[in-house]
Parts: sequence; structure tokens; C-alpha cells
Amino acid sequence: MSRILQLMLFCSLIFLINTTTYAQTKKLSIDDRLLQDSIYKSNKKKVLNFSMKDFDALFFDFFKDKSNPDVILTKTQFYNYTVQIATFSDRLSSLYPAQKEVAAKNKEQWLSESYEDYLLFKASQKK
Repeated sequence: MSRILQLMLFCSLIFLINTTTYAQTKKLSIDDRLLQDSIYKSNKKKVLNFSMKDFDALFFDFFKDKSNPDVILTKTQFYNYTVQIATFSDRLSSLYPAQKEVAAKNKEQWLSESYEDYLLFKASQKK
């Protein structure tokens, strides 16, 4: 039972971080959406079999790289992280049907992450 509460808290934390960081949802370019779709199709099976430990490692690696001013991810690397994090929401919604709506919103938030916004964020870090 405490594991479920931890998972719900973790998902809520992710969702809150995303909504406060990116209040506006922007439309991605066709190229970005095609790249996301390709990454999703090639990683879906692997990500759906992630343990929480695997997911935690992915999630924290992304934020470590994102917050490091000396590291600039390529577009593919950036979307690889965000799409895999979004895909893990599918796993959570199947494991915890009561949290399906939260997982769907979380997935939508991660898929709306823009590489251009990331580059603007990195430019502001350098100042």
C-alpha cells in the first residue's frame, strides 16, 4: 500500500513540476512529432518493461543533463528522454487504473516538451 502512495506522490510531483515549468502547451513541428513517433515506436516495448528503478534512473539522468549548463542535448537525445518518460505513463496507467487520468495528463505534458524551449532554457543558463 505504501508503494502505491509513493508512486502516486511521485507521479503528482512530476505532473506539478511540468505544469509549473511549462504552463503553456505549444504545438510541436511536424519534424519533431515524427521524431517523437519514431522514438516511441522503437522504445515502447523496452519502456513498458521498466522497473521503477529504471525509470528513476532515466528521469534523474534527464534532469541532471538538463540542469548542467555545460551539457546541451541533441534534439534526438532530448526527445529520447521525454518520450521515454511519457511512455512510462502508459505503464503506470495500466498498473494503477485509478490514476489513469493523471497518467494521461502527465504523458501529454511530456510529449508537449519542445526542443526549442529547451534550447532557450539552456541559453538562459549561460547568462
